[in-house]
Amino acid sequence: MIVEKNYSPRTIDSYSRDLRKFADFINKMNIEQIEDVTKDHIYLYLKDLRQHLSPNSVDRHMVTLRQFYLFLKREKIIDINIMSSFDNAKKEQPLPEVLSEDEVNALIATIEVVDYITSRNRCMLELLYGTGLRVSELCSLTLNQININKQVVSCIGKGNKERIIPMNKQCALLLKDYLNNYRAQFKPKSQNLFLNQHGQPMSRNNFYHILQTIVNESEITKHVTPHTLRHTFATHLLEHDADLRSIQAMLGHSDISTTTIYTHVSQNKTIEEYQKLHPRRQKGKKKK
Repeated sequence: MIVEKNYSPRTIDSYSRDLRKFADFINKMNIEQIEDVTKDHIYLYLKDLRQHLSPNSVDRHMVTLRQFYLFLKREKIIDINIMSSFDNAKKEQPLPEVLSEDEVNALIATIEVVDYITSRNRCMLELLYGTGLRVSELCSLTLNQININKQVVSCIGKGNKERIIPMNKQCALLLKDYLNNYRAQFKPKSQNLFLNQHGQPMSRNNFYHILQTIVNESEITKHVTPHTLRHTFATHLLEHDADLRSIQAMLGHSDISTTTIYTHVSQNKTIEEYQKLHPRRQKGKKKK
């Protein structure tokens, strides 16, 4: 995972935790060799997981085991891949919650730029909604990844893949103001674009807490996370007739099927708007 697939540290940590959990379970059953693990042991392990984990978490453990057994088979440590008999439970993909354009405007308007903190916060919010970056990508941005004159962001995403994303003029102007007048006040200790009050790179947790404070100060009642803004970015582009392939490229999705979920979000909104606004929406109601 580290050398060949170049997975992120978070993904590697997640797989490692899953495998340690599996190893602990197998050790309690006095099994010392991986070759001695049978399908029955896997069934018991999955049964144990389902008692205290959500279906999504159990599925993630299944993915980890499936990859682990593919590795064991490829390295000829085992002869038979017993995980090939196990399928993930089929479940409906929940549609992501998104903000309306009015809600986005209200959220951003909550931040009045008066000092270096508010300038940074406004820029982070504008950049997330304006480019669809993941929060980890936002926090890892460095100065040389931003080109204000060309209005583009160069982003290193999952699998260490680079993509170029355009930014809007408003975002570029705010970033220019932040860089020229405010960033130095953080007393930077790194080349990261966004910093905490100690001059260190902004962390995902720091940004999450900042976002929650901004949401609480607004009148928005929805649960808003950094990923909500990414979903909102994609949905609004689609509603304004952007090409699905272009959205896929900007989001950094390796598979177009991941991006198509936003077509369902957009369709749902269209249906809701029709039900609310069509002139004959109430014609079918019986008169009292």
